[in-house]
Amino acid sequence: MTNPFLSFWMAGYECSDQLNYFGDRVDMLEATKHLCHIEEDYHLLKNFDIATVREGVQWSRVEEQPYCYDWNRVKKIIHAANKKNVQVIWDLCHFGYPDNLSPLHPHFCKRFVAFAVAFVQMYRSINPGGYLILTPVNEVSFISWLGGEVGATSPFTRQHGWQVKYNLMQAYIQAVKAMKSIDDNIVILTTEPLINIIPEDFNDALQVETARCKSEEQFQMLDMLYGNICPELGGSPDLVDIIGCNYYHNNQWFYPSGEQLNWRNASGIEGYKSLSELCGEVVQRYNLPVVISETSHTGEDKSLWMGFITGECEKMIDNGIPLWGICIYPALNRPDWDYPDQWHDSGIWGVNTENYCRENQADYAIQIKDCIKIMNRAQTLIFNN
Repeated sequence: MTNPFLSFWMAGYECSDQLNYFGDRVDMLEATKHLCHIEEDYHLLKNFDIATVREGVQWSRVEEQPYCYDWNRVKKIIHAANKKNVQVIWDLCHFGYPDNLSPLHPHFCKRFVAFAVAFVQMYRSINPGGYLILTPVNEVSFISWLGGEVGATSPFTRQHGWQVKYNLMQAYIQAVKAMKSIDDNIVILTTEPLINIIPEDFNDALQVETARCKSEEQFQMLDMLYGNICPELGGSPDLVDIIGCNYYHNNQWFYPSGEQLNWRNASGIEGYKSLSELCGEVVQRYNLPVVISETSHTGEDKSLWMGFITGECEKMIDNGIPLWGICIYPALNRPDWDYPDQWHDSGIWGVNTENYCRENQADYAIQIKDCIKIMNRAQTLIFNN
């Protein structure tokens, strides 16, 4: 397929709606007042020539009663995007499930498929043409670990990560099939963490093999979707169109200590893999285009990190890797899931918590514009050659 995105650079609006560690419902769209300021937020993107965004449907807010849907908040995003000529990539489930429902519930798959189909029907009643780009479930690998292994969100279990992942992928696969059966212009973008686990002792064969196996687990989601493993779920290659790689500064760590790799001086460390190497492996494995679907850092490191990411993406373009976009995530500073009084300084814009005005992050904005120029130049050189 051809590249469906309106802009190479994208902005993501934090839309998590899960139950946090303490069992309280998170609503990041409400916390940042994005829906109240959505036209302003979209207008600000024009300073960076960003025309593609990631947004969340927030399943828990839409389906407060089984099979009864309230689309008012979602329609506000659709209408604002239409007005501001912004393209939306939709996360149907960004960590949150409706009350009294989890991936271990026997009705989970049926409920999710019905919800996904209802979304497509609602969306097409407003926008009947063009691509509809969807991520059915964001970061299946991470949310399976968070809720199934360490009990920090629904279903609040331990040592059930595989079962949570399996059930999520059953719903994912059936939802994609149902949506594609009624709409030929649906594009599926997966968004999974891209990680690398490094053994601390390369002379310890067991440690090396364990680290390799743990790194390999990141591909279970895509292998299920492809039908490479668990064929009874009905996966096949036509169920995914673009692979999104979520990559942050803490996505590489040592085994067994769990100590994070220092990204600033990692290039000389045995076992380290650059972002361009990791994405190259993904493309080689699945033969699909990739997007850096989430990336950012916090505080003073934001600008350094974005320059680092841009350099790696420039390498990908030079090496012929089909990289179709970079999503700065989040676009707005946002509070912590578990401790909402603590805000993460990771956005393009700050949020004044008294009046929720958007605050310009001048140094970061300059860095992003420089990064945009670098990538524009890299793509132009490749095109001209």
